[in-house]
Amino acid sequence: MNNTNPLEIMKSQFGFDTFRAGQLETIDILLAGRSAAAIFPTGSGKSLCYQLTALLLPGLTLVVSPLLALMKDQIDSLQAKDIKAERLDSSLTEEKYREVSNAIRGGHLKMLFVSPERLTNERFLNLIRGQSISLLAVDEAHCISAWGHNFRPDYLKLANAVDSLNVERVLALTATATPKVCKDMAEAFKIQPADVINTGLYRPNLEFRVSACHGHERDQLLVQRFKERPLGPAIVYVHLQKDAERVASLLVENGFNAAPYHAGLPTEQRTSTQESFMAGGISIICATIAFGMGVDKADIRYVYHYHLAKGFESYLQETGRAGRDGALAICELFACTDDCTTLENFVYGDTPDPASISSLLNELLDAGEEIDITARELSRAHDIRQLVVSTLLTHLELFGVIKFEGYYYSDIRFESHNPGAQILVQYSEKQAAFLKNIFACCRKARKWVTLDMDAAIERTGHSRAVVIRALENLQDKRHITLQMSGYRQRFRLIEPSVDRVELGQKLSTLFDQHEQLEIERIDSMVNYAQEGTCLTNRLLAYFGEPIPPCGHCGVCKGDDPVILPERDAPPIAPGILAKMEEIARENPDALSQSRQQARFLCGLNSPAVSAQRTLRANPLFASCSQIPFRELLSQLM
Repeated sequence: MNNTNPLEIMKSQFGFDTFRAGQLETIDILLAGRSAAAIFPTGSGKSLCYQLTALLLPGLTLVVSPLLALMKDQIDSLQAKDIKAERLDSSLTEEKYREVSNAIRGGHLKMLFVSPERLTNERFLNLIRGQSISLLAVDEAHCISAWGHNFRPDYLKLANAVDSLNVERVLALTATATPKVCKDMAEAFKIQPADVINTGLYRPNLEFRVSACHGHERDQLLVQRFKERPLGPAIVYVHLQKDAERVASLLVENGFNAAPYHAGLPTEQRTSTQESFMAGGISIICATIAFGMGVDKADIRYVYHYHLAKGFESYLQETGRAGRDGALAICELFACTDDCTTLENFVYGDTPDPASISSLLNELLDAGEEIDITARELSRAHDIRQLVVSTLLTHLELFGVIKFEGYYYSDIRFESHNPGAQILVQYSEKQAAFLKNIFACCRKARKWVTLDMDAAIERTGHSRAVVIRALENLQDKRHITLQMSGYRQRFRLIEPSVDRVELGQKLSTLFDQHEQLEIERIDSMVNYAQEGTCLTNRLLAYFGEPIPPCGHCGVCKGDDPVILPERDAPPIAPGILAKMEEIARENPDALSQSRQQARFLCGLNSPAVSAQRTLRANPLFASCSQIPFRELLSQLM
């Protein structure tokens, strides 16, 4: 592109006449060759910072995002502008994967969207190494911080990927970051303090309000709000999928155009619901937090939190979808302490039992110098959720106990479209000899040819990566169709003599601290709901941006301070604990530990319970879902 003027390119390619706050400053930092962080409110145009910069840089811009729907929407928009952008993810057909791969190798792409996990994928790393990556844009970058509200272990590895892939500059993007999280992001990606662009989170058109209620009062309150306020697009956020369905039905019965949205619905239904909402066909979406990420609808007039948000970060992100057109929008929280039980149980359900941590450590440390595992296998064997297993492995890396050596496919096979001799004659003598050695390590069935990778490495004298590249070259030339499966992780044991008891206690303490942090986030929402001073100030002060009284929130407009009723927690039914003891004896793998039993009674699924289908059908499962987890746990210990 000959034009190097950011404003002119913005006008010609994106159709905007002026930059929003922070955009040009961020772009200028990147064009100067430095890494930057952009902390902008939801809907403030963070994506333009890397999209425009990508057009001004010579190489590839790699965009890391945890949101598949967001990738699709952005790519469609970019391609409509004739900008060469693609994605690589598990939803692609093999033909499409090959097409995108060839475009990468040929240097024909400007932007490539991938998930954070993709940067530890063996096949992808082989593909991307050697490419000129001018910019790595990391969306939802707060996920890199254990102090953030959505910590993801694979984000910690992105900083290493920057070095190994020789990335020239990084752009970290987020809408919600406390000062501590900002510091973690900047340190991880080597961003100078002056290159952290924070435009502030205050939006004067958002009117924050709180209404205290008992759980049984919410339906009537929600219907009343829609009847007494002018019609306008709205999102109603709920905790559970069944609540999204029920609340949508409630509103339809009362004459409103509403639809549910949650991850349990078929993809086609979710897509059509979202598209209809965007086009104005549906006025109200009743949704779990599965809805909203990447949804850029400017005229949302109302965001109702039917249930308590799980923390300030979530609340700010979800309410930030309202009023992006600058016109007045109301964000109302229905505050009910009964919600704390559900939110707390989600948190407690993720914390692994010390005995499970200990058994997992023993398996890893007894595996020898080379550790070959999958998070799924460890999850099932030790009854720890898969994401928590990944977090635990990441901490062991940070402690220097193990070293991650990559993901790899344990099962590699291909379907040959041409006889071996016909393939080999198309290569040089040296290349043909190399391929012949690979073919000699294969076992042929009726259709598929299976490769013994260890034998191929030994016979050819080349690394695994070189062998895979050779197979991918055969596929690119349409000689074979390659299929790789059995995704596994490889670690090297660095500290075999580590004190296992001490290490187990250290990990348990870390998970307990994280649990406490999440519980404090919930408590902060309860305190916020009862705030007697400016609600906007209370929210922004959490992110290090206190403001004078806003003059337009409920409290500033004269609402009386809310006093929340005590949570309505029923007692543990007679005989429940005795029955739990009996079923635990019958299912020791799934229910021997007190925390396992508390999860079961609260209706919190676990890998061990999922493995035994009859357990979930037992009447005891979820029989105490309205009882605080801590209360149950104390009775079971």
